[in-house]
Amino acid sequence: MANPSVRGRIGLRIVRRLVKGGIDLSGRSALVTGGASGIGRAIAMDFAEHGARVLVADLDEQSGAELASSIGGTFRKADVSRREDCRALVHAAMDELGGVDILVNNAGLQHVAPIEEFPEERWEYLIRVMLFGAFYLTRYAIPRMYEKGWGRVINISSVHGLVASPYKSAYVAAKHGLNGLTKTIALEAAEKGVTVNAICPSYVRTPLVDRQIADQARVHGISADAVVRDIMLAPAARKQLLEPGEVAAYVTFLCSDAAAGITGALQVIDGGWTAR
Repeated sequence: MANPSVRGRIGLRIVRRLVKGGIDLSGRSALVTGGASGIGRAIAMDFAEHGARVLVADLDEQSGAELASSIGGTFRKADVSRREDCRALVHAAMDELGGVDILVNNAGLQHVAPIEEFPEERWEYLIRVMLFGAFYLTRYAIPRMYEKGWGRVINISSVHGLVASPYKSAYVAAKHGLNGLTKTIALEAAEKGVTVNAICPSYVRTPLVDRQIADQARVHGISADAVVRDIMLAPAARKQLLEPGEVAAYVTFLCSDAAAGITGALQVIDGGWTAR
């Protein structure tokens, strides 16, 4: 008969399965880039709640370290535009977590300017963070997944990986490229037990988006609600910003065994943006 401590651990796992909708990531290790705030933060927290060990990577050392401490994970400062940083992140995950079962390429940023005025260095940096970084990290992490015969790669793309908006050439190009990268690697990895998917959300309530709303409200002389409804979400059927937790829940599901048949997919969460 199992001793009380063993029975307690078994009971905890059973409760977690019941409370968390049957998704149990116990024993899995996850690397989340851009994890200090917004979508990445919500994903890291959700993974930890479902039992995964999480390595949070971000340029924001203070916020990232605080989050990692609060969820029992680890933190590494990294610029994913740099090949060397990406390689070091995977090595850190191997050393500190025992591997990378789940990779979430979430790090991203935005710059808005017409093409003739777009700063060349800024354009290149956005592409390197959101496309090159995802390539580097996947390239370094996926051999370990192949060795185990199990893995999940989740790329946080955007509705702008499916449709375009003016003045966002770098962001739109990077996200379209990320979607193509997702499909290609999914075809290569499927027979080795690894799924590769992209999440394509519309606007999500993050600190970056909140600042954009405030700027637009000031420029147009309208309320924040009007900015969201009439400008940002004009193409959408549902005139509400997504919450980071909504995206995180979808990511966690894709990491479950129930989602083993989903790969090479562009999972849209856009409130009907692309339904027209």
